[in-house]
Amino acid sequence: MSESNYQPPRVWTWDQSSGGKFSSINRPVSGATHEKVLPQGAHRFQLYSLATPNGVKVTILFEELLEQGVSAAEYDAYPIDISEGDQFGSGFVDINPNSKIPALLDRENGLRLFESGSILVYLAEQFGLFLPEDTVKRAQTMNWLFWQMGSAPFLGGGFGHFYAYAPEKLEYAINRYAMETKRQLDVLDKHLANNEFMVGQDYTIADMAIWPWYGVLAQGKLYDAGEFLDVESYSHLQRWTRQIAERPAVQRGKMVNRAWGNPAGQLRERHQASDFETRTQDKLEG
Repeated sequence: MSESNYQPPRVWTWDQSSGGKFSSINRPVSGATHEKVLPQGAHRFQLYSLATPNGVKVTILFEELLEQGVSAAEYDAYPIDISEGDQFGSGFVDINPNSKIPALLDRENGLRLFESGSILVYLAEQFGLFLPEDTVKRAQTMNWLFWQMGSAPFLGGGFGHFYAYAPEKLEYAINRYAMETKRQLDVLDKHLANNEFMVGQDYTIADMAIWPWYGVLAQGKLYDAGEFLDVESYSHLQRWTRQIAERPAVQRGKMVNRAWGNPAGQLRERHQASDFETRTQDKLEG
């Protein structure tokens, strides 16, 4: 049925033949579809994730903490292949009943953590870094962290889905979400005209949350939409994007749980710092 004459039914029912990427695994109910025990490594923190923007937020924070000499932030990271439905395995659902990456287990207290923003706040508070103690700066950090959490679904599930993944290109949907995405880019660009980072001179979890989505978009590496959205025109956002991208911890963090693209930028599993230097093609394909 074409876009112009579609009429919603009185009661919506699940159409498994709707097409589009992930249509074979998405469903309108929650819970596990199969039994699968998650592996565990030696460290306190066990991360189950994928190097998508939401997953990269957390691995960047872990690597930034380790860069600061916080050895207690060592972690094991295992890949969750969302295209194969790993997020619906019983072990993963036990940590995150919402079946989305990332999910984190703190073995010290048995706490199960999900939602990337929640994980960022928890880790920053645990180690007293990247979340200012000053009341005003902390509130500003939370402003931008919650901005990202609320805005990115329009970029990802909205623009990204209809521009890159939907089974057919719908002009109305692409125009609607392209307009909103460009509005968000403009919000960031204007803010960064007067701020080095999202919270003035302080590099915080707000930067770590925003960069994997909007920084990578500004690099032209998200949805292959850089030219379409004219991302180069946002000069202040471009400056911030480059500045964050040059950080060694960011360069490491975006590699973790990545198994696509240039092999030099992949680290399928991460268990210790030396994994970045000793990774082999066998590990990447394992």
